[in-house]
Order: sequence, then C-alpha cells, then structure tokens
Amino acid sequence: MYMPPQFNAKDPAIALELMRSHPFASLVSNDDDGLPYVTHLPLVAQPRDGDELVLWGHCARPNPHWRYLQARPRAVVTFLGPHSYLSPSVYPDLARVPTWNYLAVHCTVEARLVEEPAAKDELLKKLIGDHEPAYAQQWRDLGEEFQLKMLAGIVGFELRVTALQCKVKLNQHRRESHAAMHAVYSAGTPDEQALAAWMDRLGMPAPAPVTEGH
Repeated sequence: MYMPPQFNAKDPAIALELMRSHPFASLVSNDDDGLPYVTHLPLVAQPRDGDELVLWGHCARPNPHWRYLQARPRAVVTFLGPHSYLSPSVYPDLARVPTWNYLAVHCTVEARLVEEPAAKDELLKKLIGDHEPAYAQQWRDLGEEFQLKMLAGIVGFELRVTALQCKVKLNQHRRESHAAMHAVYSAGTPDEQALAAWMDRLGMPAPAPVTEGH
C-alpha cells in the first residue's frame, strides 16, 4: 500500500495488536481468470519460531478460494483498524482540506492448506479461544460424529507472513492539528475514541499551552 514514511509503523507489536484487536480480515488472491478474489474472514495471528508470524483461518469448502490458494499459494491479507473522517476545522487556519485517518496492516503470505480433521479441529480451537472460550466445552460435547461432519465442510489454511506493512495514519506531520483533533476524537464514535487512544499511545496530542498568572 502507499506508505509515506511518517505513517510507517515499524514496531511489530503495533501490527500484532491491530491484527488481534481487529481480526476480521480480507484475504486476496487471484482466481483462475487472473482477477482478484476476496474472502472476508476472521484470522488468528500467532508468532512462531522467533520473528515468524502465521495467520490461521478457514473457509467453507464450496468457496473456491481454497482451490486458488492451492494453485497459487502467494496471497495478500489486509486488516483494517479504527478509522474516521477528519474535518479541516481542527487546523488554526482555513487553507486546509479534509482527510481520513486510519490504521491498517497488509501481509504478503504463503498459504498451506490444512485438511486433516485433527489439524482443522486444532485450528478451530484457536478461533474459539480468541472469540468465545466458553464455547470450547460445547464443541467437545457435540460428539465426534457431528464434529467430523462440520470439519468436512471447511478447508483450513496456514498463512505464513513473508512481508508486512503497518500504516498508522494519524496526521503525525500536522502537529498544529493534534490538540483539536484529539478533543474531537475523544468525544466521538467508538472508532474515533480508538484513534484518540492511539494518539495517546504514540504521544501525539500537543501539550496544553502554559499561561502565566498575573
């Protein structure tokens, strides 16, 4: 993705936090006609063997995406974090234009299919553990016959991340906007409040002006 240097977040902890807090991703690869094919799905991000990062997920067996991954394992995964419009009213002068602030992660991946029932069951337990740990017991209680039937209806995949970009676009290069921008976002929608929290984390809000008493 387009990456001006001021928005390039190189700390891998930021990317991992975004992927885990916004796990509903877009998996993009080419279909048999060479056109982009997109599946929207939850993924589990899991570090492995030092610096390696793996994404785990699955799709319905009737979804042809797994066949495209089998034929062409290289793909792209995108995660979108909090995002919001930014009014030019946050600037002290009028010669400004609106923009949109957002946080996003793009991963280039190499896919490996997961088709053996026990391995798919382990994959599902990763998703359950992230989203509803209490459901694990219900899944176990459904019985092996039902579990195998459900597992036969999906194809799992391991997506090994080979390259990663993390973009944190928060008007970092317009310091004069930060105090007003933070005030607007702090009182806004959940996405805007999340952006304000990221501004705090990055130390962005401008300090309040110091006035001398008389």
